Amino acid sequence: MTATNGFPWLVADIGGTNARFGLLRQPGAQVSEVRSLKVRDHETPHGAARAFLDAVLGPGQTAGQACLAIAGPVSGVHPVRLTNSHWVFDRALIERALGAERVLLLNDFEALALSLPGLRAPADVHPLGSGGAAVPGAAMAVLGPGTGLGVAGCVPCPSGWVAVTGEGGHATVSPADAFEDTLLQALRPDYPHVSAERLLSGSGLPTLHLGICRVLGVPEQALPPEEITRRALEGGDGTARTTLDTFCAMLGTFAGNVALTFGARGGLYLAGGLTHVLAEALQASRFRERFEAKGRFRAQLSAIPTMRVTAPHAALSGAAAALAA
Repeated sequence: MTATNGFPWLVADIGGTNARFGLLRQPGAQVSEVRSLKVRDHETPHGAARAFLDAVLGPGQTAGQACLAIAGPVSGVHPVRLTNSHWVFDRALIERALGAERVLLLNDFEALALSLPGLRAPADVHPLGSGGAAVPGAAMAVLGPGTGLGVAGCVPCPSGWVAVTGEGGHATVSPADAFEDTLLQALRPDYPHVSAERLLSGSGLPTLHLGICRVLGVPEQALPPEEITRRALEGGDGTARTTLDTFCAMLGTFAGNVALTFGARGGLYLAGGLTHVLAEALQASRFRERFEAKGRFRAQLSAIPTMRVTAPHAALSGAAAALAA
């Protein structure tokens, strides 16, 4: 059965483990009926989408348009394969399988960037440290330390907003003091190029912890990121605590670099599961201090607000914004 007047629209936020789907029932509506499906339970992305539509709308019902935000690089030409999943995304195949008039494929951080102009409710964001007020209509940026380190910008244009994506997480990480100089020297025998993602992500925490062990001269331990985080937050492991402190400080330096690069006077936003786990630690850390520590540009950085995205389905809202545009 065909959707009426192009609605509802189907939106999705898809990672290697979970795929979250939602609907827009009419123009200007909020994303509703959000459900999360396990990627491993479905052979294909369109199979999972079909299961969602059957469950929410009824068997055989279709969505007029769809936008899938994917945790991986999207070229717009070639099929997209998730790094940590068996799913392959072929736009034309998904269109045929769903009976949709149009299917968009976006990088998940492109969708997050497009969600930023719509984050207006108090529950959508939480201030992170002191800072000025966002300049209305000015460029914004979002970064997210999750499994990797995503980066994107949202810049104004005559027709609204445009997301600017890339691989900013793979830019070379920069030390800001003598301790971090020594830390990078300790890691370079293993990693000739130490990117920001190599240290400032969930997958990077064990590498950062390894470097901290070497600098402090304590026995090296191969710990998973969740164990490092647990020990650090509980406070009984000094090396884990130093790792977390260094993580927050270096993330602040990187966030300041991103804000300067995009001219993000509209705000620098942090998203992703790791920022929720570390919410209190980030607030009490040197993140904001290091965000502003840009010498002659300190005043410019001091005026930019830093915020943590707390809206529950921001990427889905961004996917909806992409369809509307």
